[in-house]
Amino acid sequence: MQKKIRADGWNSPRGGSHNERLMPTAIRFLADPNHLLSRFVCAVAVAVAMPLAAVPGCATVTSSAAQPLPDAVSGERRAFSGRLGVLSYYVAGPLEAQGPPLLLIHSINAAGSAYEVRPLHEHYRTQRTVYSMELPGFGHSDRSDREYSPRLMTDAVLEMVEEIRRRHGPVAVDALALSLSSEFLARAASEAPDRFRSIALVSPTGFDKRAPWNGPPGSTRGKRWLYNTFTVGLWSRGFFDFLTSRRSVRFFLEKTWGGKNIDEGLLEYDLLTTRDPGAHHAVYYFVSGYLFSADITRVYESLSMPVWMTHGVRGDFTDYRHKAAFDGRTNWSFDVFETGALPHFEVPNEFFARYDRFVTGTDR
Repeated sequence: MQKKIRADGWNSPRGGSHNERLMPTAIRFLADPNHLLSRFVCAVAVAVAMPLAAVPGCATVTSSAAQPLPDAVSGERRAFSGRLGVLSYYVAGPLEAQGPPLLLIHSINAAGSAYEVRPLHEHYRTQRTVYSMELPGFGHSDRSDREYSPRLMTDAVLEMVEEIRRRHGPVAVDALALSLSSEFLARAASEAPDRFRSIALVSPTGFDKRAPWNGPPGSTRGKRWLYNTFTVGLWSRGFFDFLTSRRSVRFFLEKTWGGKNIDEGLLEYDLLTTRDPGAHHAVYYFVSGYLFSADITRVYESLSMPVWMTHGVRGDFTDYRHKAAFDGRTNWSFDVFETGALPHFEVPNEFFARYDRFVTGTDR
């Protein structure tokens, strides 16, 4: 059963007013839940001082041009239902391809989607069977109003692996995740190591100056007061519209890339997916810190299969100082790219070559 979601049209006026210059400060606090308190006041001030329709790039959403959300990558989009609701994924490549299936997992952000793994999906579909899943709260998967947590996301990854095994038999998969979703993949691999031949963590969270994270098992960094603030009455839709305006999304992507030369196709898809009904539910758990695990260092330390960790050197996601604690682990290997946080967009051939070298090494 496949779930069709509607996407609304979007108006994006441009201008050069004083209000525009206020936006980056107000937007930035929403991009990083670890620096919310000092920037929250600014965001509220902007929201109170002017209606969203008056903020450049923040016109209110209309439903007059509703369209189905297009596919993020090529291949066949499939879905299955279970205790987590509808989980959607894309599959491409020959079912009987050589080598184990490859599972790709997009990141978590205000506009997360499978488009973020598109270069990987399109490249590897010619060599092996590729599965690009849509996590709960994103894409065509269930976006209902419920609690979004690392447990929910981890269970979704595990259910996706079981779906793959239903099609391929009892195989162990190679899996790759971006950013915060690396935590969900790592936890899934820790709990079911026989299901994963290898895992790749691209710009993973949990390795910056605040690590190690050795909180109680299953604990998160969530702030209830912050979640309550985002979800109060009329503020709820207003904050989300502000966060997912064209100007805001471009700002976030430029922070991810570490420059102006972003992928414009990803920008356009981001704007479409954020217009779907229910798109704000998971995002508010994200910006309130509830999807960040407070015990993730312990999870990373428990991994027994080959692990490839990679990241860039530009943009807002460059602090990986705690990876030094994993240097002596024989199952871990590391690569650094002269890029932003999504190196597979900027230097795809180099990324593919290094990943292939890692995966080939797991065959030995």
